[in-house]
Amino acid sequence: MSAADSALHRVRGAFDENFRRGVEVGAAVSIWQHGEEILSLAGGWRDATRSLPWETDTPVLIWSATKGLASACVLHALEQRGVPLEARVAEFWPEFGQCGKESLTVGQVLSHRAGLGALDAKDLTVLDHDGVARAIERQVPLWTEGHGYGPRTFGFVADEMVRRLADGTPLGAYFRTHFGEPLDLDLWIGTPPKHHARVAQMLAPKLGAGADAEDAFAAAMAEADSLTRRAFASPGGLLGTSVMNTPEVRAASIPSLGGIGTASALAKFYAMLAAGGAWAGRHFFGAHTAAHMQRTLSQGMDKVLRLETAFSAGFMRDPVDGEGRKLRATFGPSLRAFGHPGAGGSLAFADPDAGVGFAYVMNQMEAGVLPKRRALALVEAFYAD
Repeated sequence: MSAADSALHRVRGAFDENFRRGVEVGAAVSIWQHGEEILSLAGGWRDATRSLPWETDTPVLIWSATKGLASACVLHALEQRGVPLEARVAEFWPEFGQCGKESLTVGQVLSHRAGLGALDAKDLTVLDHDGVARAIERQVPLWTEGHGYGPRTFGFVADEMVRRLADGTPLGAYFRTHFGEPLDLDLWIGTPPKHHARVAQMLAPKLGAGADAEDAFAAAMAEADSLTRRAFASPGGLLGTSVMNTPEVRAASIPSLGGIGTASALAKFYAMLAAGGAWAGRHFFGAHTAAHMQRTLSQGMDKVLRLETAFSAGFMRDPVDGEGRKLRATFGPSLRAFGHPGAGGSLAFADPDAGVGFAYVMNQMEAGVLPKRRALALVEAFYAD
């Protein structure tokens, strides 16, 4: 058995083991390498009653893994307009430049250093883009040093930046035009109703399912007035898992947490990024922009997630120690890897060193912020050699 065959055999074993342990209802994993899908697995059920089988073409909500797609849209729009990361956001979004945000750069915003992890305005909902965008314009940064994840606000900032750079085009539509359709991806930020019947039902975390080594995050979430609690509820609405299964929400373009697609499509998208933004003779990104995805812009204790995190221009990275060694390997062993996890356990990333795009999706959520044993077992199995 070749090394490649051995790696795929291990991934199949780890995938099956997740079901044997009873931690999955339905799930899928896809791995693309050097332009080809080398593994596509699906199993279980896409509904709570376990009557609808999960197939390889079953799309599912990917929660915050959507932020990787949103970040790619921003970087693409910036490249098209010739705007560098060092540019002030207010140069193309003038209303943003007030209340202490006048000098904030694109790079600061994309790497969660802008102090916009939560909003002071209380009467906003996730489905009101214009209202949230105006509140972001009026928001005073909550910090000026360090970084803090914007679980909800990030998508609105990204969406508004794309609209300002691309003649008013919403980010969800921009993604389909520039990535979804050219790459033939079964992946959406705002899913057309004709696809809703295929979408897997999301299931809330089981009681007692711990968050492992994320005690500080769990404690912060339990504090009513903590920045963490505020960030995950700002703007409000869509706070329960079941509401995410409604047709109205599936059709809405929510760049922070509303992406829906198959594992294969998500992995293919990241395979394109792993290839430096080139695919089938088409260049989606120039080398300079592709490098922004791999270069860490912020690292340290996250003011919102309450654990060590690192970000490039919109993508999450594995943090490293003072000698450049990874503190964790969510995205595999490559120091150039980047991607984004999603609430409940989904995970997608690009590994430029191996030419790999990886995606794992599921419908049975687990507690916590970062992917746990289910996803990591698949990553570790693939890279065991």
